Amino acid sequence: MTPDPLNRLVAQLAKLPGIGEKTAQRLAFHILRAPGEYASDLSQAIREVKEKVHLCVRCFSLTDSETCGFCRDSRRDERVLCVVETFADLMALERTREFKGRYHVLHGVLSPLEGVGPEQLRIKELLERLNDGRVEELILATNPDVEGEATALYLTRMLKPMGLRITRLAQGLPMGGDLEFADQATLAKALSARRDL
Repeated sequence: MTPDPLNRLVAQLAKLPGIGEKTAQRLAFHILRAPGEYASDLSQAIREVKEKVHLCVRCFSLTDSETCGFCRDSRRDERVLCVVETFADLMALERTREFKGRYHVLHGVLSPLEGVGPEQLRIKELLERLNDGRVEELILATNPDVEGEATALYLTRMLKPMGLRITRLAQGLPMGGDLEFADQATLAKALSARRDL
């Protein structure tokens, strides 16, 4: 018979995305075997993230102060603004170490079937940011799926009259990929988005 506290821990861990029952059990046993300060540090970290982390008042990234490090960094180019769906997308772009501009996190994409319209996203706040006239280029870095494309198209139609340069992340074949294994849509996108060398 498994002790109730262990069952409760497994049940809570299994609620995490991508964690099934067996992985939850392995994690619970790891926590159980670890020194007491590990469990204490883990619970403190979870508590702190819930109490201290919130949305940046400017770009809606995650922060533990009023504005995030991206907005406070004076070395970042405020003339280029990259619009992403989620904080995870922002971090993926940051890992490339290529983008030196600023960000705006929408916290989702348009999805009428799920009841997500422009009012549920941070689009109004994006428009307010663009009114100061500092942004010259807007990079739409939404995912290349139906909802991401619809969101990018919606934003393009809304923002084009502002005279901004609006760009979209390139799409096509992955590095190291083989043409014979590429799906038709990816191959077609790669052909239409080809560039001069």
